Amino acid sequence: MAERSFAREVQDLRLGAGEEFRGEGILAVTKALLQSGVGYVGGYQGAPISHLMDVLADAQDILTDLGVHFEACASEAAAASMLAASVMYPIRGAVTWKSTAGTNVACDALSNLASGGVTGGALIVIGEDYGEGSSIMQERTHAFAMKSQIWLLDPRPNLPSIVAAVEHGFALSETSSTPVMLELRIRACHVHGRFICKDNRASPFPLIRALNEPRRDTQRIVLPPASYAHEQEKVTKRWPAAVEYIRANGLNETFAGDIDDIGIILQGGMYNGVMRALALFGLADVWGETRVPLHVLNVTYPLIGDDLAAFCRGKRAVLVVEEGQPDFIEQALHAILRRADVPTKLAGKDALPMGGEYTPQVLVAGLRRFLEAHAPALLREARTPPSAAEVLADARVKALAQSVPPRPPSFCTGCPERPIFSALTLVQKELGEHHVAADIGCHLFSINPPFAIGTTTMGYGLGPSSAAAFQVKAEKRPIAVVGDGGFWHNGLATGISNAVFNKHDGVVLVVDNYYSAATGGQDIPSSRAENPSRSTKHPIEEAVRGVGGRWVRRIDRTYSVAKMRDALREALTTKAEGPKFVIASSECMLNRQRRERPAFQAAVKRGERRVKQRFGVDEDVCTGDHACIRLSGCPSLSVKDSGDPLKQDPVAAIDNSCVGCGNCGEVADAAVLCPSFYRADVVHNAGPWELWLTRLRTRLIGALAQRRDARRLELA
Repeated sequence: MAERSFAREVQDLRLGAGEEFRGEGILAVTKALLQSGVGYVGGYQGAPISHLMDVLADAQDILTDLGVHFEACASEAAAASMLAASVMYPIRGAVTWKSTAGTNVACDALSNLASGGVTGGALIVIGEDYGEGSSIMQERTHAFAMKSQIWLLDPRPNLPSIVAAVEHGFALSETSSTPVMLELRIRACHVHGRFICKDNRASPFPLIRALNEPRRDTQRIVLPPASYAHEQEKVTKRWPAAVEYIRANGLNETFAGDIDDIGIILQGGMYNGVMRALALFGLADVWGETRVPLHVLNVTYPLIGDDLAAFCRGKRAVLVVEEGQPDFIEQALHAILRRADVPTKLAGKDALPMGGEYTPQVLVAGLRRFLEAHAPALLREARTPPSAAEVLADARVKALAQSVPPRPPSFCTGCPERPIFSALTLVQKELGEHHVAADIGCHLFSINPPFAIGTTTMGYGLGPSSAAAFQVKAEKRPIAVVGDGGFWHNGLATGISNAVFNKHDGVVLVVDNYYSAATGGQDIPSSRAENPSRSTKHPIEEAVRGVGGRWVRRIDRTYSVAKMRDALREALTTKAEGPKFVIASSECMLNRQRRERPAFQAAVKRGERRVKQRFGVDEDVCTGDHACIRLSGCPSLSVKDSGDPLKQDPVAAIDNSCVGCGNCGEVADAAVLCPSFYRADVVHNAGPWELWLTRLRTRLIGALAQRRDARRLELA
């Protein structure tokens, strides 16, 4: 169950020639694939392109009608390997994943693909992610494109440009026999707009024909002596063919301006931000008219040296807007201008930050520095947008900062992973601190307060592998964490079977929440939901035993903190040899709520009796030491004034965001804390007997309360 359904939106993918398409960037990419005659599509979900995989899954019927094979791949390496279908056959194929983490996983297949080259168009849609909101290391796809000589497109973030980039990407790939990457930042994936459609078309060379008419060209197989010739072919044939196609089709764009002694060279994906920054200076308008000339690199690799030199010739200075580091484009541009004997001064990372996301505010500061150095007269004439310091000093911004507290990344309310780390905290209090190898996924939030558990994270599904060096006889065993998504992606082979093969003595904690939850709730082999197009319900426990795991414990309700604590304690203290596997299973609360809430609300609206569990804190019993909060950290668990003059400390309180998971009470019980938590059943559409009984209870409680108040002593 993905976090968002596109069942309604995908119907627009059937639009024909001349009709107008309106929607998100990811939907536009899918429509462009269908218009381009793609034969197969695959990928691995991950922000910012998670929704692209969800769109493709929801469009299964449309893909089937066109004979397009779609596959949700086990990993990025599996997705990249799919492109092998385009090596020997004139079939267009596309795959997608989040870079650079996904590109690192796929690099073996990509290197071989780039070496041998392709016959059909091979397009890799890359989700690039920079800045504080990114969940991965701050690297660039550009480096990999340069290393393997894969062409890299970075279109302006509007729907017509994105669609054109997809269509040209396939043609460029076929013309130069080279795979092509299409880079989309998160803003481009979710930008809204419109474009005029073309008809969808089936692949002229269907997959079934490839099976019936197999082909073989040893010159495309990466094996000596052909592999040596591939490197020469990249330089002598593929590169010139790509440059000629890019130039002939005008993939890069130049926007003229009336200020002709300076200019800006920018990645296509930076266009909207640069235009916004120029508009704040009064040097551009909202319709796309600019006074400062722009050269937009919708293709950032390879660079077209003649075009870049021509743009710079006659200008005193040019600003290079290149997001991320190192400054590959700026360095290459220096070489291009020197060889062309163009004396234009270049500014880039001296005016703009070396790393991080280039938001309009960052671009305004960089543009101001560039104008101060190279066009001070123009800066005096232009409007002066506020600096970052001035914005932060604004009283309204200060008031907002005071009223909206910081929100560090954390588990969701009711998350079934929270009690796992509550249990681990209790075990470590008893047995002492242990080395805990963390892993990528929601469970990585355990490194933050209140748990502060976890030391390293080396890659998706690599938690058990990253604890391999600590498999020595010691008083304390290492603990490795891996999620169910990472387990099927990479962990089973590299971590679990490796631990069995090498007779590790550590503990592997497998967090099973039924989905690839961190990427949007997509189904995986161990999902327990019915999926008509995928094979699910393959237990992780069986897979672990299948590769030789012997000591295996499974907890089917992680909210049972005491059971989780006991299982972890046993794993850390048992004398059994070999790795110890603890599989902690409970459904992701977000997906559970997406599934249950609509059904619950519909039933209530129909007048059916429904019960919702809520939890609360008895203020009279609560001691106010807040140990429950320190061991849980649930966002719905807070504090409030007790209203009792004899209780100076605030008491615990549960707000309306509570989903009734019961974790707070379970933690309090397992940790032997005060028994202040209670559960209340909220009944919707109660029957006559329940209503009568409620009235009776209310009267009885009221009478007892009056009796107590009458006996209360009052001090003068």
